[in-house]
Amino acid sequence: MAVFSGNAHPAFAEAVCKHLEMPLGGVEVFNFSNENTFVRFLQNMRERDVFLVQPFVGDVNTRIMELLIMIDAAKRASAGRITAVIPYFAYGRSDKKDQPHISITARLLANFIEVSGADRVLTANLHAGQIQGFFNMPVDELNAMPLIVEHFRSLKLDRPVVVAPDVGAAKDASNMAARLGGDVAFVDKRRDGNDETAHSTTIVGPEVRDRDTILYDDEILSGGTVEAAITLLQQQGARSIYVSCVHPYFRGPAFERLDSADITALVYTDTVPVDAGAFEHVPTHEISLAPLFGDAIHRIHTGGSVSALFR
Repeated sequence: MAVFSGNAHPAFAEAVCKHLEMPLGGVEVFNFSNENTFVRFLQNMRERDVFLVQPFVGDVNTRIMELLIMIDAAKRASAGRITAVIPYFAYGRSDKKDQPHISITARLLANFIEVSGADRVLTANLHAGQIQGFFNMPVDELNAMPLIVEHFRSLKLDRPVVVAPDVGAAKDASNMAARLGGDVAFVDKRRDGNDETAHSTTIVGPEVRDRDTILYDDEILSGGTVEAAITLLQQQGARSIYVSCVHPYFRGPAFERLDSADITALVYTDTVPVDAGAFEHVPTHEISLAPLFGDAIHRIHTGGSVSALFR
């Protein structure tokens, strides 16, 4: 087995290798002055079980190209099997044709990964479950929710209300509420156009006054949807407001919005690199998924059951 990392989140790959008690493999990944990407592995790859760790974050399109070239290079070096480890899968929102004349980009990206020579994919909490079906290869989708639930259990909240910031997240919020022994609600949200601006109108579900609430979503981008939901919860008298997500893809005004919001704490995982020092006021708690990914990699390598991790 060998684990390598692109430039997107090497700290995560190092944490995975630390859990596996093995060194991170050596690889050069850089751009020439003409912005062409170069990849060269620094060790023998022949017949090895290769895992390439690269979330699609930062300069997303460059990170995607890095991974594709890494896969191709490993294939041409006669790797025995190649698993693309993608903790955060970009273009997850482009999973269907909901407007005229647009691309189903998540499917296109799946095709790229397949054609480049990957044998399987390991990821976490896809934005839409049907994305698994875009691949003609095995896809193992890890679920960070049990670890997030474990954190909130440790806080010993009394029947919290788990709030989905929109209807699309209601199923996950319901699952979390069931695990915590609480209730579930969702925000009625309207989105106009493609400018990432959302309008939240009301909370549908049980009364939140004088109750602990947990806003949960799979990812947070600009923070606009969460900010609007926080305002509604405050107006309805929630006792505490926790904000949680799997993928903290904070961009644009997200840091300012979350830091200035009157929330109890912000909880997220490390699938995306986050500068926690950018928050001056809101308490933050990062949950590492590196051990979970490490266990999954070990099970894939040894022929064990990945789904057994969630029983």
